Amino acid sequence: MTRSWWGWGDTEDALAPDESAALAARVAAFLPDHDFTDHAPPAPASLPVPRPRLEPPGALARLCSTDPVDRLSHARGKAFRDVVRNLSGQVEAVPDLVVRPESEQDVVDVLDWCSAAGTPVIPYGGGSSVVGGVEPRFAGPSVSLDLGRLGQVLEIDRTSRAARVQAGVYGPALEDQLRPHGLTLRHYPQSFTHSTLGGWLATRAGGHFATLATHIDDLTEAIRVVTPIGVSESRRLPGSGAGPSPDRMFLGSEGTLGVITEAWIRLQERPVWQAKASVTFPKYADAVNATRAIAQSGLYPSNCRLLDAAEAFLNAGVSADGLLLLAFESADHPVDAWLDRAVELTADHGGTVTARRGESGSAWRSAFLRMPYQRDALARRSMVVETFETACTWDAFPGFHAAVTAAATAAIAEICGAGVVTCRFTHVYPDGPAPYYGIYATGRWGSTLAQWDEVKAAVSEAIWANGGTITHHHAVGRDHRPWYDRQRPDPFAAALSAAKDALDPAGVLNPGVLIR
Repeated sequence: MTRSWWGWGDTEDALAPDESAALAARVAAFLPDHDFTDHAPPAPASLPVPRPRLEPPGALARLCSTDPVDRLSHARGKAFRDVVRNLSGQVEAVPDLVVRPESEQDVVDVLDWCSAAGTPVIPYGGGSSVVGGVEPRFAGPSVSLDLGRLGQVLEIDRTSRAARVQAGVYGPALEDQLRPHGLTLRHYPQSFTHSTLGGWLATRAGGHFATLATHIDDLTEAIRVVTPIGVSESRRLPGSGAGPSPDRMFLGSEGTLGVITEAWIRLQERPVWQAKASVTFPKYADAVNATRAIAQSGLYPSNCRLLDAAEAFLNAGVSADGLLLLAFESADHPVDAWLDRAVELTADHGGTVTARRGESGSAWRSAFLRMPYQRDALARRSMVVETFETACTWDAFPGFHAAVTAAATAAIAEICGAGVVTCRFTHVYPDGPAPYYGIYATGRWGSTLAQWDEVKAAVSEAIWANGGTITHHHAVGRDHRPWYDRQRPDPFAAALSAAKDALDPAGVLNPGVLIR
């Protein structure tokens, strides 16, 4: 497979011409006045990629790449604004070197070199950041530190159901190495095939489970991190009350405090029993109340994903004000009774089961995995297609949802002219949901980046003003910094800055992320 330098995933999996045409035709039914002219990505050889400004030490030269396409593919993540800039041939900032360490000592040596030279180094997992987390958005040379060669499961503790794993392992490769042991991490973010364990840890990624173990935090037993002043390795424990957790300091640190090289992760037996159902509702408010009832019931479904009317129609082909996708799974026992009780709860709120084996859910799941490729196809056709996600409490949700949707709708009307806002819950907790919004709006070729930035700013302000978090699982990066700075308490910001100064005295680790 060939990784796309400009867009999502692998080039072989991108939408075929007939798929792209069919997608454009579906969207045209909603936005008939839009210009769907296709704009193909430029050939990398035609782009003015700057010459490298760095010469690595001889001992590190074997690990370094100056290939222009390699550098282009490490220059940005995979957000809409990244894709649009690539399509437009904007290559003003690319790393000078891509360095692929083959051992932890190589990581130490790279950090020693970069610290001494004052050269920024950006830790790079799978490059699937959608918040500007791997972008050298600053002047001067930089190094992209790609951990992809550190991709092995080093040790398995079958008794405790845990494994010691190198941070550069991609999702599929991790599961392939665990499968012969009958174990699984069962952490499936949408970026699963194109993201790494280290990236999940560094960004506090959300995964497969809608309840309980919703983030990689919950599946982490211990972490090993290389910092410019030494190696930090936490002790393997099922739990501890010994002061502030060292793991919690590095979880979500986004490469600005150190480079995660290994972790002990909590595993489970591979599930044997599964039960699924799709439930429709005539009123969205009733669907929300049913979802809350399930989230507070103690049933803990593995999937509890609520789609609003627009999301259900566009991506699952279902006409309903709310479509709830439910799933339970276990390696130990049948789970039909849990699903039966969840369905009873939905019936209390006017829900109707439309598929007991989850046919509608399967259709949505297939569309879900193809969404980033569809986003790229529409970006080529001057559409503004992007997402934003958050979390809030149940009591706040009705007003929060109304305010955020209104802000997004108004911004689209003013900035783009026409568009659609969708919403789905990715995770649910007893005290609140994690709403995930989608934007599909008309754009003007050459202006879609500016249009999205304006829409993004409007919805981010609405999220902040109405009590939500600026991100539930996409991380902060550089794009969310203005709102993250306002969300975090000032004393904590001071402590985080002090930790940065202590661990990275030269200030070379991923400058601009999390901290000034």
